[in-house]
Amino acid sequence: MSPLPTATLSLSLLLLLLFSSSTTTTNAHNITRILAKFPQFSTFNRYLTATHLASQINRRQTITVLALDNTAMSSLLSRHFSLYTLKNVLSLHVLVDYFGSKKLHRISKGTTLTSTMFQATGAAEGTSGYVNITNLKGGKVAFGAEDNDGKLDATYVKSVKEIPYNISIIQISHPLDSAEAEAPTAAPTDLNLTEIMFKQGCRAFADLLKATDADETFNQNLEAGLTVFCPTDQVVKDFLPKYKNLTAAKKKSLLLYHGLPVYMNMQMLKTNTGIMNTLATDGADKFDFTVDKNDEVVMLDTSVVTAKIMGIVKDEEPLIVYKINKVLLPKEMFKPVESANAPDSAEAPADSEPADDQTLDDNNGVQGLRSKRLVMAVLSSCIGMLLM
Repeated sequence: MSPLPTATLSLSLLLLLLFSSSTTTTNAHNITRILAKFPQFSTFNRYLTATHLASQINRRQTITVLALDNTAMSSLLSRHFSLYTLKNVLSLHVLVDYFGSKKLHRISKGTTLTSTMFQATGAAEGTSGYVNITNLKGGKVAFGAEDNDGKLDATYVKSVKEIPYNISIIQISHPLDSAEAEAPTAAPTDLNLTEIMFKQGCRAFADLLKATDADETFNQNLEAGLTVFCPTDQVVKDFLPKYKNLTAAKKKSLLLYHGLPVYMNMQMLKTNTGIMNTLATDGADKFDFTVDKNDEVVMLDTSVVTAKIMGIVKDEEPLIVYKINKVLLPKEMFKPVESANAPDSAEAPADSEPADDQTLDDNNGVQGLRSKRLVMAVLSSCIGMLLM
C-alpha cells in the first residue's frame, strides 16, 4: 500500500481533531454536588444552599471556597446569626479568584489580599470584604479578614477538590471573624408573587393561581428558591375555554407545572438545558419539561407545546419570573405532539402514559453519543474516499 498523500493526512488529522473536540463537553461546576461527596462538610453545604450562596458560586467561572467542616460550622452557628447575616459571613469564605494548593504555598512575597463574594455584594465598606492570605513558617498558610486588625484566624488544612482554574475547594481550620460581615443584617423586602404579576402583564395567570390556591404552593417555595414561567394575559385568555373544561385537580396541576422549586436565572437556564422537574412533579407524576436553547432564545418543550421565554418580569433572588408565549401543557394531561409539524389542535387529553423519564445527564449523554456517531460516520466516509 502506498503512503497516504500529505493532503490526505492533513484532512484525516483535521477530522480526528473534530471528533476529539466533539466528545468534550464543558460542564459548569456544582458546589452542592461536589460537597455532597464529603459528609464532613454537610452542614456547610446545607447552609450554602439555605443562603442561596450555592447558586451564586455555581455562576462564577473562577472561584475558591474556604470550606468549614461540621465542627467549625457548629462553632459558627453557636453565635446565632440570622440567616441573612450568616450569608454575609459565609460569603467572606468565598474568594473570587482561583487558589489551588500549589498557588497558596507559592504566593508572591508571602502574603496577598484577595476579594471575596462579600466584597462583591457592595455591603462591605472599603476593603473589609477582602481576605489576607499569608505563608507562615513551616509551610503553613493562614487566613484572616482584612477588617480583623491583622489577626489570622484560620490555617489551611487540605485541598478538598480542585478543577484548575475553575473552582478550588480547600478546608480551613476555623471560621473567619469580621465585624463588618457579622453586623446584623435585615431581611430583604418581602416578595409578593401575585402582586408582582399584576403589575407586569401577568394578571390573568395570577388570578388563576389565586382562584385555585396554587399561589400558596408557589409562596411556600419562595424562601428556598422559585422560578415561575408566566404566560402573558392574551395567551391565558385564549386558553381559558380549554382550561375551564379541566377538573379542579388538573387545573392546579397545570398551574404548578409553570414553576420550578429552585432559582434559575437566564444564564443558569442556558447552561443547564435538559429535563426539569416542576412544582407539579410528585413521584410517578413526572410533570417535567425540557429546557432547550436556540442561539440566545430559551425554549421550554413539554412534548405537547414548545414555549419561548419572551422576557423577565422580576429577578430578585430567590425569585425569578419569566414571561412566555404559550401555556405549558404537560404530557400527563394532553396528547403529545407526534411530529414537529403537528398542529396545535392536537392538544387533547392524553390516551397513553408519558415516555420514560431521563435525567439531565442521561439526556446530554444521548445527544453526545449521537454527535460522536455522526462525526465517526463523516470521518470514515472521508477517509474511505481519500484512500480510493
